[in-house]
Amino acid sequence: MDLALPPLAIPTYGYVSLGGVTAGLSLFAWDFTRWFVSHKKRVAPKALKDLAPQVLCLSYGALLILCVGGIIGAIADWSLWGTNMVGDVVLVYGIGASTPAVTRSSQLALTPGGHAAVIVITVVIIAVSSRRGFRWDFVRQTIAGISLGLASSIAGVVGIVIAPSVSWLGDLVVGLWQ
Repeated sequence: MDLALPPLAIPTYGYVSLGGVTAGLSLFAWDFTRWFVSHKKRVAPKALKDLAPQVLCLSYGALLILCVGGIIGAIADWSLWGTNMVGDVVLVYGIGASTPAVTRSSQLALTPGGHAAVIVITVVIIAVSSRRGFRWDFVRQTIAGISLGLASSIAGVVGIVIAPSVSWLGDLVVGLWQ
């Protein structure tokens, strides 16, 4: 008698609209602008350390949307659906524009080691957040990364660069890389 549970079949959303990319870029622009205004007199390498958490959370969000399922993948899909809807409503009803799908034609997938790395990164982000308190800038940039991770434009380059790197490193660390 097999007592193994069947895998969860959670449907993925799988595409990003122009509205979703607009929402993601707007979330990124919010934090970048606030950082730039507070550092405009000294944009030096020392000031870049304040921007690093936002860039890392943006990259983390791009990884989340590449998760194939489960609870984390479902939350990422739900977030992508939300940013698509918000961006579409703003574009259509705000300025009368259309919102075509702008999803990358070739989908990336994380390897098993890449999925393990996403779990480790999630634990690190939760640990940092629990130590320093809830950070809305982490949430905004993670959602921005989710929105931009599947985009076919320059906005989606974060997914193209980060996913293979994390998959390779995750496979190397857990011993799956040959």
